[in-house]
Amino acid sequence: MFDLLPSRWPEPTQRWTARFLCCLMAAMPVRPAMADEAVVPVPAPAIEHAAPATGQAPVDPVRPLRLSAAERERLYGQVVLEAEALERQGAQLRRLTLLLRPTVVHIDTRKPALRPRNGKASEDEAGSGVIVQIAGRTVVITNRHVVNRAELDNITIRLDDGRELTPRRLWSDAGTDIAVLEIVGDDLEPARLAAADTLEIGDTVLAIGSPFGLSHSVTLGIVSAKGRRDLELGDEGVRFQDFIQTDAAINPGNSGGPLVNLRGEVVGLNTAIASNSGGSEGIGFAIPVSMVEFVARQLVENGKVARGYLGVALDKSFSRQSAERLGMVRAVGARVTGVTQGSPADAAGLLPDDVIIEFGGTPVDDDDHLVSLVSTTMTDREVDLVVFRDRQRVPLRLRVASRDQFESR
Repeated sequence: MFDLLPSRWPEPTQRWTARFLCCLMAAMPVRPAMADEAVVPVPAPAIEHAAPATGQAPVDPVRPLRLSAAERERLYGQVVLEAEALERQGAQLRRLTLLLRPTVVHIDTRKPALRPRNGKASEDEAGSGVIVQIAGRTVVITNRHVVNRAELDNITIRLDDGRELTPRRLWSDAGTDIAVLEIVGDDLEPARLAAADTLEIGDTVLAIGSPFGLSHSVTLGIVSAKGRRDLELGDEGVRFQDFIQTDAAINPGNSGGPLVNLRGEVVGLNTAIASNSGGSEGIGFAIPVSMVEFVARQLVENGKVARGYLGVALDKSFSRQSAERLGMVRAVGARVTGVTQGSPADAAGLLPDDVIIEFGGTPVDDDDHLVSLVSTTMTDREVDLVVFRDRQRVPLRLRVASRDQFESR
């Protein structure tokens, strides 16, 4: 840390400097004046200034480096044009804020404490949420960890205009950390959900929520990455992951708030951060809208989530050596290590050592990616696959079954 220079020297320095000057003066030899000599003061030499040449004014040597009046006017014109372009972007952000503020809510919950301290049997938690229309109902979508273990009467939803609502119903899904709260009220403003996962890395996004209880805070950033699937989140974990990574500031209290694109559409649900300090360090994670809508719709319509099932065991440590053995230049896709008898994979003819490289037209990155894709696929739907087998791409088709149908056996 740099401090300002002191306004005066410290006292010891003043005394030391004064003594130094006195000693210096005492050491100088001085010839005493004779009694009959007059002491004549010696005048100080005059300082001579160079006079300008006759008839010529002084010259400013840096004048050529300065802007002329005409140049300044031209530059002001350029600044105004650039400012107008930036102001148009700012106006867009202001319009988005006006549209989205009424759709974002603050959520307060009181729930039983997992680890009672100082005789307190309950604990308070706060988060955010977004109002949307799902299956003809007006609901608030948020994170499950915000409302988990709380009774309906202990959940308060605070709107932008200050009104407070209590949800009528609550559904949640532990596998994705998504919760849905049904609400009833007048003049509720639902947000628009993006039609599909069209985000690309580098796209501009806004995160809206209540960081540290500061409701309806808006932060700006970009999509830093997509497909983050191996995060350790909470004690219970999140089984099905496909997170968007963003540098838009996300802090405690933002959980459940929307991540929004420049068209005002919800593209994700802010869920977690990577942080050593507990606050934003530029690495936040949001659940993509396709997963949010898939889970929310099933919760509202059926009360639970029916997830797709293939019936394959996958290689969690698919390595370059294994890929080269199969004739691949790199380990990409999901390698099958086993097939469940009577499963959709068995019926489609999948074999051990097949590598699933496409599912439903989407290239498969790895085993976690395949699990995420299958988990957000409607059951009883036919899906096209591409597998790598015997150094060739082999197309297959199967009908996705319900995970519950096989896991309950």
